[in-house]
Amino acid sequence: MMAAATKTQNLHAPVLVAGLGLTGWSVVRYLYARGEAMVVTDTRDNPPFLDQLYASYPEVPFVANLPNNKIKGYREIIASPGLAVAADHAIGDIELFAREAKAPIIGVTGSNGKSTVTTLVGKMLNSAGYTALVGGNIGTPALDLLELPVPDFYVLELSSFQLETTLSLSPCSAVVLNISEDHMDRYSNLQEYASTKFRVYEHANCSVINRDDALVRQYGKKDGGISFGLDQGAKGQFGIIEDEGGEYFAVGQKKLAPITDLTLQGKQNISNVLAAMALIDCAGLELSTPMIEAAMRYQGLPHRCELVGSWYGVKWINDSKGTNVGATLAAINGAEKPVILIAGGQGKGADFLALKAAVAKSVKAVILIGEDALIIADAIEAGEKAEIAKSLRRAIELAANQSEAGDTVLFSPACASFDMFRSYEHRGEVFRRLVKERHDAE
Repeated sequence: MMAAATKTQNLHAPVLVAGLGLTGWSVVRYLYARGEAMVVTDTRDNPPFLDQLYASYPEVPFVANLPNNKIKGYREIIASPGLAVAADHAIGDIELFAREAKAPIIGVTGSNGKSTVTTLVGKMLNSAGYTALVGGNIGTPALDLLELPVPDFYVLELSSFQLETTLSLSPCSAVVLNISEDHMDRYSNLQEYASTKFRVYEHANCSVINRDDALVRQYGKKDGGISFGLDQGAKGQFGIIEDEGGEYFAVGQKKLAPITDLTLQGKQNISNVLAAMALIDCAGLELSTPMIEAAMRYQGLPHRCELVGSWYGVKWINDSKGTNVGATLAAINGAEKPVILIAGGQGKGADFLALKAAVAKSVKAVILIGEDALIIADAIEAGEKAEIAKSLRRAIELAANQSEAGDTVLFSPACASFDMFRSYEHRGEVFRRLVKERHDAE
């Protein structure tokens, strides 16, 4: 099950599991079930699943803060996605999964839209009678999927961190949805980050390319594959066509469904649906009527351009999952104008200058919160449009006071949440609750 050891590794040494969060805990259970000797480490003294480790596998040693100079003696290192382990023999849970998976894999990565597209592909396949198991960087850890009956397809969301430590993944169909600055506190530049994402294509049987993204399109020139975009596609390519005054999802000249049938809102979600269609086509399946109907009905995931409600003609949108500049740009471009934008948090070293033009064109007011509020204000040069709020509650009050019928209040932070909240989910839940509390009280 494990990879062959190198000359510097001891064949009889245990495996090191680095990180004991949700992914690491799935690795421990996977290895234990297969009789692998292991040691578990974490940079935290009390990681999330330590009590479960002690209770379930008391014979498995745990060592806190194992120094780097001590890890080379282990036969293999299974690193959790959040950890950058400096060792040639470090792999991740997706690599273990790829070695054992007995069904075709559809791989989805990109800076934004991964969870939406991954979930959507799963729903489209299941609607047509195929069994599709969804997991990876979303919901169920990949290794836990191996404990279920073998499906027709695995559909995996894959982060750049997971792809760093994956060597054997051979998807039947794979996509990099888009590339925008993210995790610049981990990568030296955008090209390094993009190259990590493009690893999903290395052994793919069929690649899906986004024509609307410059970096992905450039890669596609070398790779070929099936493409999608918001323009009209050539024969066999996915896009949008106009006919009799309406717009349609299409492959080449063939109309698939009217755009107006789509439940999801925003241009970014039109692109996401096209990507899902292309992935299924790329996997060698015919896009059936049940698949297309499932795509049109799909209501989306929480905290991703989610409509909280509409009061006095003003829409309130929760896009707390907008944790980077690219996601917020997509949300602004996809929202009904004019927009009142609430943004801010931990910027992860991002360049917020990319928001400047969109704010100038489509945003009537910007309310900034969190650790990097002033950095964002300087970058977007919004002048009197921009205001700093000390809390999310205050930001909502300011947005409500400035809004009028026809406006959209968009909460899309372009930042991580950890300066003020436990997670983007927690942040979105707080936003949703505060907005509803405010309007219920009126």
